[in-house]
Amino acid sequence: MAVVTDMLGRELRLPDRPQRIVSLVPSQTELLADLGLDAEVVGITKFCIHPERWFHTKTRIGGTKDVKPERVAALQPDLIIANKEENVREQIEALEAIAPVWVSDIRVLDDALEMIRNIGWITGKADEALELANRIDDGISGISFRKRFSTVYGIWREPWMWAGGDTFIHDMLLRCGFDNLLHDRPRYPERSLESLQMLDPELVLLSSEPYPFQEKHIAEVQAVLPDARIVLVDGELFSWYGSRLLHAPEYLAALLQSL
Repeated sequence: MAVVTDMLGRELRLPDRPQRIVSLVPSQTELLADLGLDAEVVGITKFCIHPERWFHTKTRIGGTKDVKPERVAALQPDLIIANKEENVREQIEALEAIAPVWVSDIRVLDDALEMIRNIGWITGKADEALELANRIDDGISGISFRKRFSTVYGIWREPWMWAGGDTFIHDMLLRCGFDNLLHDRPRYPERSLESLQMLDPELVLLSSEPYPFQEKHIAEVQAVLPDARIVLVDGELFSWYGSRLLHAPEYLAALLQSL
């Protein structure tokens, strides 16, 4: 057994190499796969769509915010991996009666890199995780931009919700030269389209997740913000903080080139 500390500063006792892992977070599920784990991961959520093979073959234990404890218990895990924002505190506390729960807390890219290295270490994939984190760090650090844009980033509709300044999305926006006009608001503030008129954003980014914005929504926003440029973006590459970040530099470079 090993004593480890999660990203909330809590000490946990874990097997030296866990053999039955349940992941409650899509981006961290994909990370486990990219670290070379497979049989060790016995349970995932219904939102863990990557890798696709796992989505169709692994046991699903509910959603990120409605985990079914009885399904988790039936899998007899020796490690549960969760996240402070994506999972519900009361559910995490209940799951601790089943197995140790390692919780990440991600606000900026450095947190994501720390999470990747830590999960690699606790799952016996330290070398693979270090290489992965270094590749992501190099790629994101290499993003360059020609100008800055005053920006708002939409994540939901009815009510309209946007990325605030203490989110991972905000950090990714800054690294692309997108100045988040809601940087002084916590988490995901509700703001109507009309209330954004005074902010006069140059750029409105509409994410593919969690709300599936589509072309039809561009006209809705444009009618209220006629001077703004409205762009649909891949939400996974702005908000997934695991190994999917490997794909972010190429995507973000192409996005910046198109503006």
